[in-house]
Amino acid sequence: MGDLYFMVTIANRTRLPEIISLYRDVSININMIALGRGTATGEMLNYFGFDRPEKAVCFSVVTGEVWKAAKKGLEYKVHIDVPGTGIAFIIPMSSIGGKRELAFLTEGQGFEKGEEHTMKGTAHELLVVISDPGYNEAVMNAARESGAAGGTVLHARGTGMKNAEKFLGVSLASEKEIIFIVTKTSQKNTIMGSIMRKAGIGTKANAIAFSLPVSGIAGLRLLEESEPDAVGKGGE
Repeated sequence: MGDLYFMVTIANRTRLPEIISLYRDVSININMIALGRGTATGEMLNYFGFDRPEKAVCFSVVTGEVWKAAKKGLEYKVHIDVPGTGIAFIIPMSSIGGKRELAFLTEGQGFEKGEEHTMKGTAHELLVVISDPGYNEAVMNAARESGAAGGTVLHARGTGMKNAEKFLGVSLASEKEIIFIVTKTSQKNTIMGSIMRKAGIGTKANAIAFSLPVSGIAGLRLLEESEPDAVGKGGE
């Protein structure tokens, strides 16, 4: 999608209010926040003089220019580049399921949709679906009907949900579920379309979906074996 990225920020939970405030200052109004825990070994923590703090994981959609501003603020105001403080990174996005959803996720960032693209040689994509709580089965049922194998659900809290009615015509709960679904690139549009029709905005799930390119993958043997040319091999 040209200059649009999925930004992931992982930091100590105590720094979250500071990070959210910074993001609002640079026009990042929509964030999904999940909780996590660091996995560094005791020896590593002792070496750097750290404890094992609980983490906050923040997911956002940003333009390239907004990322530059956020990165600068994270480094100079939050000091995220100090070891043990946190990390932030971006992943190029390939599509978003709907113009209203795009406007909602990029509110205030001045993004204009360009031509949809897929990274060359990318056989798989990650579908990210954000829905109201309690409807992950509705999302997964819609995805499975179009060929998806399965997904992973995270519980999160959203910021900026009050503006949903302005862009989407509906109110959204602040509590959210994020569903990650890895799928073949050739099936991505079909699966995303099914989710948007059966669990999208206007349904009880009020789901928003977008996709990210996956450059490498392991652990999807069953998915690969479902390929038409693999069926014949299985019968040999």
